[in-house]
Amino acid sequence: MSSIILETMLVIFIYFLCFFIVGTLIKNNSIVDIGWGLGFVIVAWFTTIRTANFYLPNIIVTVLITIWGLRLFYHIIKRNLGKKEDFRYANWRKEWGKLVIPRAFLQVYMLQGVFMFIVALPIILLNNEPFSKLTLIGGVGIIIWIIGFYFESVGDYQLKIFKANPENKGKIMDQGLWSYTRHPNYFGEATMWWGLGIISFFSGSSILVFLSPITITYLLLFVSGVPMLEKSFANRPGYKEYAEKTPVFFPWFPKKD
Repeated sequence: MSSIILETMLVIFIYFLCFFIVGTLIKNNSIVDIGWGLGFVIVAWFTTIRTANFYLPNIIVTVLITIWGLRLFYHIIKRNLGKKEDFRYANWRKEWGKLVIPRAFLQVYMLQGVFMFIVALPIILLNNEPFSKLTLIGGVGIIIWIIGFYFESVGDYQLKIFKANPENKGKIMDQGLWSYTRHPNYFGEATMWWGLGIISFFSGSSILVFLSPITITYLLLFVSGVPMLEKSFANRPGYKEYAEKTPVFFPWFPKKD
């Protein structure tokens, strides 16, 4: 295993250790969500500068991750700042009881660190290569990333505007991108990482880069993304009708009544 990979693991460990300490002191483990996007920015710049691989694909991937990571960091910190612990972490706190600190360390912070390392493979492995070159298919990867970024950023913005209107309190968001998929932000995030995986692989990286989009897509579809929100919205008035006509993840035209 190369030194840059080991060093990146250490950086991620220290990063989430800091979040664990703060989260334990303020008794709010949902702050780990704030660190998700920003952590990738740190990994991207650390590996790029550490290896001094300033080739075009490396710079492009680093810039794309920075744009996505900083936007997500700002979006989540603005949404969560001053609020109570997210219901997911609050439920785990009750379930874990006296073991909340060690279990939070392992199952919240360190587990996110493991996932961050796997999802960040497109930039880590690209910077681990001695040389890279942008190809035509790599250019297609950039377009795929742009599509994903559009769905995530615009989806978040549309939801923010919808919630800001008092008349929409208790209503289901079914407008804009949310009329084509029930989770445009999650679809967008997965799509972005597929784009980054394509850029990285066709610029000279190992096929292992595709562990990144496979992992994030699986997590969003079957673990911490879609299932949790679907469960929390299941009993809301109008959600059943919304779910019957709107695709859960991949965007498509809504079914007609």
